[in-house]
Amino acid sequence: MGSQGSEEKATGQEQEGLEGGGRIEERSQKMAPVKKPMRRLASGDSQVSVGAAFGVGQSTVSQVTWRFIESMEERARHHLVWPGQERMEEIKARLEAVSGLPNCCGAIDATHIIMTLPAVESSEDWCDPAKNYSMFLQGIVDNEMRFIDIVTGWPGSMTFSRLLKCSGFYKLCEAGKRLNGPVRTSGEDSEIREFIVGDMCYPLLPWLMTPYQGESLSTPMVNFNARQKTARMLGTRALARLKGSWKILHKVMWRPDKNKLPSIILVCCLLHNIILDCNDKLLPDIQLPDHHDNGYNEENCQQENPNGKVIREIITGYLPTYEETSN
Repeated sequence: MGSQGSEEKATGQEQEGLEGGGRIEERSQKMAPVKKPMRRLASGDSQVSVGAAFGVGQSTVSQVTWRFIESMEERARHHLVWPGQERMEEIKARLEAVSGLPNCCGAIDATHIIMTLPAVESSEDWCDPAKNYSMFLQGIVDNEMRFIDIVTGWPGSMTFSRLLKCSGFYKLCEAGKRLNGPVRTSGEDSEIREFIVGDMCYPLLPWLMTPYQGESLSTPMVNFNARQKTARMLGTRALARLKGSWKILHKVMWRPDKNKLPSIILVCCLLHNIILDCNDKLLPDIQLPDHHDNGYNEENCQQENPNGKVIREIITGYLPTYEETSN
């Protein structure tokens, strides 16, 4: 969780939604409606534990938390949007400065939000490869690890590739309505379009660059993989930071309402971005997990789009080696 600046920002968003007739409802005043829900989201403690800490009942914590979620969902959505062209040019420049990748717009990754389900709701659809019941969160982040696109609500039993293809982002990219900004021209007049980077669990596409796989890779391929990883790890680190800051997503959630859980996940992503927008830092006692998806084996997607392979080869030939940049 962030420090006081981001909490005050969230307070402002919340009170706009809770004020009525020029005042905050008396019951919400008594509950201090921001601190209690944020305690629930940040600690991941049960509603009973949070209520006991503030001398209120479980039902009150539940009601105020959900009211906070609804208010943030309605009034803070502008903190998670796809960048305009001016901002995107800045993102691409910053990513190229740290990774060398030209026209890279961000990094994609996904994580499992683990939960328990009542016996009547238990289903293989929600049982993931690690034998947990879980819901997926897919996020795309910029150079500052800010979420610029998310999709959630899908069962954790899906593959990363399938989740991507079910997302609105995938459909927009395939329709030419996303990652459709100015192209870059390499030294041989070959064009490099806008793209994002992802791990080998994703398919290689014209707008999604994944690492080369195999043991006998050429030096340029190894160089590409190293630079691609530098950018790609932003997504991994963002999800680890999200789960470390908002532990309700990192702990096993006890019998959540699957219809409401996507809203909780979204609001945690909004709060993550608000911390960044306020130039806030994590409080020193925040412990980040080693990885956002411990216990899961890495998937390996073998799908390679022919045009994606061509673009990856062009980028590989464009990149200087680390030896060249260090001289």
